[in-house]
Amino acid sequence: MSAIKNIIFDLGGVLIDWKPEKLYLNVFEGDKKKVDWFLNEICTFDWNENQDAGYPLAQATADLVARFPQYEEWIRMYYGRWEEMLVGPIEGTVALLEKLVAHPDYKVVALTNWSAETFPRALALYEFLHWFEGIVVSGTEKMRKPYKVIYELTLSRFEIKAAESLFIDDNQRNIEAASELGINTIQFKNPEQLEKALIGKGISI
Repeated sequence: MSAIKNIIFDLGGVLIDWKPEKLYLNVFEGDKKKVDWFLNEICTFDWNENQDAGYPLAQATADLVARFPQYEEWIRMYYGRWEEMLVGPIEGTVALLEKLVAHPDYKVVALTNWSAETFPRALALYEFLHWFEGIVVSGTEKMRKPYKVIYELTLSRFEIKAAESLFIDDNQRNIEAASELGINTIQFKNPEQLEKALIGKGISI
């Protein structure tokens, strides 16, 4: 029998496919080189991640416009047309989630790096986000993965123990941080790999 009693899901990249490239490929008429340049040099991953930790979207946008006024229109699209970056649910993972939340032996929660301002839009779009016993949203807490404090907050809030918990995330950095706290982990690649990994850890699905 598995010692795991609690399953902690990441959301973006595990249950929801979110790609800024989707919006900007449309904006830049399929010019992938231009998309890569814009997301690597202007609206970068690090810039967006700061908003995941609670920095206001309007202020973040204004900051970037001040630095790159010539690209104001494109910068404002990042959050102004945010929903166009959503590819949709990763259906295979949603099917696994449905089985796990129905299982009486597991407490199923989520820990996500997500802006507190855009997360309500995701809640309105995706019914399965309401299946969790609770969700820790980084932007609401003003802290984010991979910092230790947000994992400790998650364990405390849901009254769960690290050794009895399994964390699923697509980001290697976040996985390593959880492991350092004694949380069991699976780095997500695709739903088929996740199902095999869950079975390998003795999870009943």
